[in-house]
Amino acid sequence: MTTSAPEPAIADPGPLGLAGFAATTFVLSSFNAHLIDADLLPVVLPLALFYGGLVQLLAGMWEFRKGNTFGATAFGSYGAFWLSYAAYVKFVAADLPAATAHQATGLFLLIWAIFTVYMAIAALRTNGALLAVFVALAATFIVLTVAEFAQSTGATKVGGWLGLLTALLAWYASFAVVTNSTWKRAVVPVFAGPRSGGVAASGPVESAHS
Repeated sequence: MTTSAPEPAIADPGPLGLAGFAATTFVLSSFNAHLIDADLLPVVLPLALFYGGLVQLLAGMWEFRKGNTFGATAFGSYGAFWLSYAAYVKFVAADLPAATAHQATGLFLLIWAIFTVYMAIAALRTNGALLAVFVALAATFIVLTVAEFAQSTGATKVGGWLGLLTALLAWYASFAVVTNSTWKRAVVPVFAGPRSGGVAASGPVESAHS
């Protein structure tokens, strides 16, 4: 009787996806918070294409390989967000009517606000570090959506600061998991989520298998 060899385990793609998301979010949010001159905004596009976009998309596909529906949906979707953002800025935004372009941008942000809110609900079954990322990100998208429809510079600035907080939280989650994985023990806490049964998952998304 021949038995097939077990398939080799793959590394957790979560820290990579979170790092790509954090870096790109940090740079864009620096502009939204009016910390950097708006004329330098194109610096975001290479990050959005490769680190926030392509790398996150790949992380999402590896999450499919691990059987993690939550991670695959999150990283696959936000990878697509950054790719579509880069395309929107580069090929679409400049050709929109100036008087109503904010409505198109608001609509673009609105669909991501809706997606992030229900992902935040799903994140209740993960760990505290990841839940904090999704709550902060949901708040960021909601505020930026309102800012675009209302054409409020002040609200955009608030959304920028929320985005910076989101980036820092995502970096923390990435740091915690890659450090714990490298040290082979819990060095940096990820905290138990409110609906995770009191157990903090070892990875950023590993407690959310379907």
